[in-house]
Formats: sequence, C-alpha cells, structure tokens
Amino acid sequence: MIDIEIFDIAKDEVIDSFVGNGKTNYSTALQHLYPLINRFSAQRKIQDQKFYQRLKRDILEGCLMPPLTIAFVDKDSTQFRDAGHLREFIDSNLKKGYILDGIQRLNTLNSAQAEKTFNDARPLYFSVIIAPSQDKLLYRMITLNNGQRPMTPRHQIEILTQELFDFDDLNIDVQSEKERSEKIVRGAFNLGDISKAYLAFLTHNVHNDNTKIVDEKMDQILVGRILDTDIKGSSIEFRDILGLIDNLCENRDIKKWLKVNNNLIGFSVGIRSSYEYIHNLPLDQVAESLDLFEKGFSAINASKVNLGKYRRELSREFIDKFEDLSNKDEEELLEYFIEITA
Repeated sequence: MIDIEIFDIAKDEVIDSFVGNGKTNYSTALQHLYPLINRFSAQRKIQDQKFYQRLKRDILEGCLMPPLTIAFVDKDSTQFRDAGHLREFIDSNLKKGYILDGIQRLNTLNSAQAEKTFNDARPLYFSVIIAPSQDKLLYRMITLNNGQRPMTPRHQIEILTQELFDFDDLNIDVQSEKERSEKIVRGAFNLGDISKAYLAFLTHNVHNDNTKIVDEKMDQILVGRILDTDIKGSSIEFRDILGLIDNLCENRDIKKWLKVNNNLIGFSVGIRSSYEYIHNLPLDQVAESLDLFEKGFSAINASKVNLGKYRRELSREFIDKFEDLSNKDEEELLEYFIEITA
C-alpha cells in the first residue's frame, strides 16, 4: 500500500468529477509521484530559477511545500462512496495519474534530496481530481493555471493532446514535429494540427491564432473562451470527434480534405451540431458533399480575401449545417456563401 492519506472527497458538479484532499510525505512523493512527471514528454522549462532555488532552500529548512494536484481520467469511476474508496482507487491506479499542478515543485524536491539536511519524512499535501474525460480535465487545468506565466493555454493543450489521447487506437497516423524530423510517415496527420483542432473544439471558435494580437493578450482571450463554454452541458467529447475522423479517413478523398489544417479546424467546431447525422452517412456521400463544398469555395476570389480565414469559417458553417447545405446544388451553395460572407 502506498503511504497516503485522504481526508475528504466531494463532487465538482461543473466538470462532473470527484475531488479529494490528501497527505503523504516527501519520501513517498519522490518514490511514487515524481516518476509521473515523465508521463509528459514535453516538460515545461523552469521559468524562474530564483524562485525554485528559494523553494529548495526552504525545503531543506523545513518548510511545507505548496500542495500538488494529481489527476486521473477514468470514465468508469462515476461514483466514490467515501474517502477510503478514493484512497483505494489511487493506490491501484497511481501509475496512470498525471501531475496537473506541481511538476517543478517535484523537480525541486528531487534536487533537494541530495542534500544532507533533507528530511524525507516531512508532510506533503495534495489534491486529486478524477475526471470522466480529457476535455473536462483540461477545463480544470486551464482554471488552475490561469494567470500564471509558466504555461500558456496553447502549451497545455498541445501537451494534453499528445499525452492523453491514445492515437495507437486509431487507424490514422499522427506525428509530432520531432517525429517528422526523424522519419516522415506518408499520409500522417500533424500533431500540431490536431492540437489546433482541439483548441477550436474547446473554444467553439475557429480563430484562435491572430498575429495582430500579442501572445499574452491572446492567451487571456483563449482562457476566457474556454471558461465561457458550457463544459457541463456538452455531450460530445473530442475523443468522439477523433474516432469519427478516423472512420471518415477510410475514404481517401475525405482524408485529403481533413488534412487541410483550416478544414480540420472548421470541422472540429461545426461537428458538434451534426455529429450523429454525419456519423451515420455512407463515406461516399460525405465525400461527394465535401467536393460540393470545394466547388462552392473555389468561386471565392483569392486576391480579395484571406482564404485561410474564409476556409475556417465556411468549413465550420458547412459542417454545422451539413444536412441542409449538402443538399444544395453548386449555385445555391455559392449564393449561401456569398450571403454569410457579405
């Protein structure tokens, strides 16, 4: 049994998750929690060396380190009887956990243990979140880190996209930039494009990159968009969308369309309204409809507009109203595009 104690447990109704507060010690944290930081392949760099040096000094002098936050994604854990039940879950599943808040504190603790005055029996407090989906965990992660400089919303989403979604379960290939630099898999999706699609899905917005706005202000806007979404009332998760994309990509023409980043972004926002309809359509019919979209889109004068912006907006609109718009002919669809972009 892992040497941890859980004091209490309560339900977070916003993210439909269970939250507990607990206590362990430095020795157990280094043995069982510190290895969890390696589950994130893209660790954020230490931003303030002075702060962590001060924390290391304080640890050696006997301070209580600020609490950590540990997280789990477990769709089947819909109910916990009491704190003891939660403790049993953590004991059995700790290796599947994530350090949601406190990676650098654990790094500092690991560095401090090499000093002679280090006391590994000192207490360490933590919170634990058991979330039913990646989307709801990310929502809480954004709220935990809002206002802190070390990790931007986009960075958080990039990390969670890579670490929490098991692309091995899909038929499509997904490669990071690092993997692509070593060996390109022909036809693979770019992980960066999937991350942008996830951000679009979370914010319900296709315009999350704007070079006219400084990064810090844009990050504040993104946090606001995510926190303004109805995470509790959402029935479709991004995992569902990835599964649908995986199925759709069995058709070569659909895959080619989805591999255009702006199409993928528009699709990921619009699909909330048409998921069930498109999910039940034959692939050939979906491909024909996307071909209709391209014919309508090709009539737009590229020299007069920002094509990337228009493609994101119109692909979102087309997927959002797929049942209606896919039944129009080419001229009708073009007239519709003209009306909504006028």
